[in-house]
Amino acid sequence: MKIPTLLLSWLFMVLFLVSSNALAVQGPVVWFDQGHGQAFRIDKEGPLHLGDFADFMVERGVSLRGGSGALTADLLKTLDGLIIAGPFKSLQAEEVNAVKGFLKEGGRLVILLHIAPPLKNLLHPLGVDFSNGVIREQQGVIEGEPLNFSVTDLDSHLLFKDLQAFHLYGGWALQAFSEKTAIIARTSSLSWIDLNGNKQLDKGDARQAFGVVASGTHGDGQFLVFADDAIFQNQFFSGNRALAANLAVWLSPGEKENP
Repeated sequence: MKIPTLLLSWLFMVLFLVSSNALAVQGPVVWFDQGHGQAFRIDKEGPLHLGDFADFMVERGVSLRGGSGALTADLLKTLDGLIIAGPFKSLQAEEVNAVKGFLKEGGRLVILLHIAPPLKNLLHPLGVDFSNGVIREQQGVIEGEPLNFSVTDLDSHLLFKDLQAFHLYGGWALQAFSEKTAIIARTSSLSWIDLNGNKQLDKGDARQAFGVVASGTHGDGQFLVFADDAIFQNQFFSGNRALAANLAVWLSPGEKENP
């Protein structure tokens, strides 16, 4: 049977629109790094792990993958986003270069600190430094533990859309020292860092507002640095779901946000 030309044209148009819509709604492909000694993982159960966060991101349209292999240029060029959470081992020099190249080409990078020193060789080239002690708060303290507190001083940023606060559970102070990097969330001015190790606020301790989220650009790419990786652990995730929802949107390639 010969199909009329007009009908064929209509069928091709329908197929084109369906294909275009499918591509338009495809979520970002994101790699969750588990190759640098991470103790808290997306593929394990328990209060300290990140399975609830991973499931939530998938529900939000993120194609989340994870693995323990090296971060190579060949791997990263297949991705829209990269999450590095709580590494206990530093990235190798070639991995740092691969991540920087990934950013230059427009990739999205999310870093969540557990212990900060292993990430020094990646953070410093991006214009981010960290304290040598954790932050203790005197405002918004959660259940009497000064290490756990609500963060309410938030800049205007896609990450904080419709958000009044998020919760931190032991974090390092962040400092931005590049013109392409900025602090976008900070503690109250009453927070402090115990410099002499006696767990008491003394004259010599540092007391001020400290940065806890940094945002920046590198080439065509963007990155976020969080002072704490526990914010998305299973035991605390329910209190930071709105933050995770905004993070899923931020990871989408079409979203643009200046630091």
